[in-house]
Amino acid sequence: MEFDVPDEHRMIRETVRDFCENEIEPIAQEIEEEHRFPEEIFDQLAELDMMGVPISEEYGGLGGDTLMYSLVAEELGRVSGAIGLSYVAHTSLASKPIELFGTEEQKERWLRPLVDGEYLGGWALTEPGSGSDASDMDTTAEKREVNGSERSSVTAEKDGDEWIIDGTKQFITNASVAGSVLVKAVTEPGAGYDGISTFIVDPEEDDGFEVTTVWDKMGLNASPTCEIQLENVRVPEDRLLGEEGDGWKQTKKTLDGGRISIAALSTGLAQGAYEHAKAYSQEREQFGQPISEFDAIRDKVVDMHRKVERARLLTYKAATTYDEGDPVTRESALAKLDASEAAREVAEDAVQVLGGYGYTTDFAPQRFYCDAKLMEIGEGTSEIQHLVIGREIGL
Repeated sequence: MEFDVPDEHRMIRETVRDFCENEIEPIAQEIEEEHRFPEEIFDQLAELDMMGVPISEEYGGLGGDTLMYSLVAEELGRVSGAIGLSYVAHTSLASKPIELFGTEEQKERWLRPLVDGEYLGGWALTEPGSGSDASDMDTTAEKREVNGSERSSVTAEKDGDEWIIDGTKQFITNASVAGSVLVKAVTEPGAGYDGISTFIVDPEEDDGFEVTTVWDKMGLNASPTCEIQLENVRVPEDRLLGEEGDGWKQTKKTLDGGRISIAALSTGLAQGAYEHAKAYSQEREQFGQPISEFDAIRDKVVDMHRKVERARLLTYKAATTYDEGDPVTRESALAKLDASEAAREVAEDAVQVLGGYGYTTDFAPQRFYCDAKLMEIGEGTSEIQHLVIGREIGL
């Protein structure tokens, strides 16, 4: 599991690993069953200066690179997919775009509290009807009465020096615990991709923002996934992130980093599942010998190890490419596709290795299995990753 990473990265990894094993692993199943967001864990991560790993020190971050951030996400996923998911959504989706596209005033007002761990952030792109076509924000909502519950999309209409936002966003991580949410909205109907902009919304202070659903899910229930309603949400003009119409360009850049996040988290899930299966196979005896000595089990565990190592290499390559400033769309999509599928496959095999015990909540593989499936869906399904990679290689 050791790779040639800088000493500083290795120290960060060891610090986070110790924290995960001592503080998170003992409660990982409990918080999942209780559907409880573990606020205390994120307070402790803030104390460790982990809430802004890839953010510049100028704004209170650790000043680390994407590879360092990936190591942290991987370690969190190794013990809790839910905590890892809330962490990466906060970092790569809610915080990094403000650093990349925000004004100095926005960075001081909105980025610094995120990095300091005062609260978590959210990123609102998906809508109930958009699915994989996230850019499909139905602008006909402008013609309806101002009733957010009837809207199928988010639109923004300029009114003096304010913006009025109306609509619905779906499957938004952290929305119910967030202190700021980046909301994608149509500002120029009919302009397609060039008509989408990004706004910083304050769930506490901005009237009309409401979390209408916190979803019960197959897994990852310690990480809140929400539907949010925005009805006549009025925000000042300085809440526009970047330039008007730049929202989709920002989204593509954000997703390049976000897919590396999911790849790292998936690698962690796969590693955790593999470790549990390997340990069990060496302890469990049948017919007078450890089951790891039977060809069927040994070969399964070896294949699990191979998939984890492959996912990790693709993830680290994507992270390094991102840090070098080179185009990373192909690399991030490859890493996300491979690691997410590896997580699901390895977790499923871990359940199989444990047999009946693997299906019980007394053992971790079932949790990894439930958590891993979302990795093939969130931030672009596996099918969309094939489409993206196909375009990148000229197909």
